[in-house]
Amino acid sequence: MIAAWYDRQGPAAEVLRIGELPTIEPARGEVRVRLNRSGLNPGDVKKRQNWLGNPMAFPRIVPHSDGAGVVEAVGPDVDAARVGKRVWVYGAQSYRPFGTAAQTTVVPGPLAVDLPDTVSDDIGACLGIPGITAHRAVFADGPVSGQTVLVHGVRGSVGSLAAQLARWGGATVIGTVRTDAEVGAVSAGTADHVVSLRSDPVAAIRQLAPDGVDRIIEVALSANADTDAAIVRNGAVLAAYASPKERPELPFWPLLFANVTIRLLGSDDFPQEAKNAAARDLTRAAAESALAIAIAEVMPLAETAAAHELIESGTPAGRVLISVP
Repeated sequence: MIAAWYDRQGPAAEVLRIGELPTIEPARGEVRVRLNRSGLNPGDVKKRQNWLGNPMAFPRIVPHSDGAGVVEAVGPDVDAARVGKRVWVYGAQSYRPFGTAAQTTVVPGPLAVDLPDTVSDDIGACLGIPGITAHRAVFADGPVSGQTVLVHGVRGSVGSLAAQLARWGGATVIGTVRTDAEVGAVSAGTADHVVSLRSDPVAAIRQLAPDGVDRIIEVALSANADTDAAIVRNGAVLAAYASPKERPELPFWPLLFANVTIRLLGSDDFPQEAKNAAARDLTRAAAESALAIAIAEVMPLAETAAAHELIESGTPAGRVLISVP
């Protein structure tokens, strides 16, 4: 099979290679998926960069955890009827060496989720890491119907899906963006209201939610902690999946007096039952056309290094996908 891989960490153009690798046979409980799309996430780039000093977990890595394609082979204890079924894939390179930047990937059966005919491969390849993180952020502490949910970074991959899932779950959603100019770039289908963090966000959010918000989906905990403490309802949940500073300072007493629960989210290590629930809901929401995902670029597998560099640049206005030959 044709694949992209790296044997050492470093700059994309220096370490990523394209060539032939042996096709892997699925073991007990596994399926092999012939991929049409590979979904590229910032976490894939960070693994290759040696982010936070984390070494390579395997001598050779085929990157990317997300993708979409068709089941072409199954291992023992997997229903043979799955062969030929369209699926979206997640976790392919989570504690495993060979991800989706290849013509085929092998994953445990539950990590290849049936993809409805009404949902494109492009959308399917975008549901994995961002979608499961978003689902956990929104629903880990129960239903959100009738609640007000604040989603920071609503234009991002996780933030956009979190906002749409929360609305799908019956919540009123307030999304934030970094600048006034970005307010108009958020579609009406993503959030009910959009607030710029540059223009007195506390007053703007309090005007929309006078009693405070029930849940906050946080992409920048260290930067937004004071704002969050000023707009929470008593008993709110603050679910954070990222922070500019690895040791954020928190306004302890305001959060304490508001009885806020802080939930920290590391997607690779969510309980499997939580991943299963997320996969079911994401598939259903996508089939109901409740999820719109902007695709910035679809690049050929041969240009995987350039795709990594595009993610590093921070310029794409949407997801970056790899087209697999």
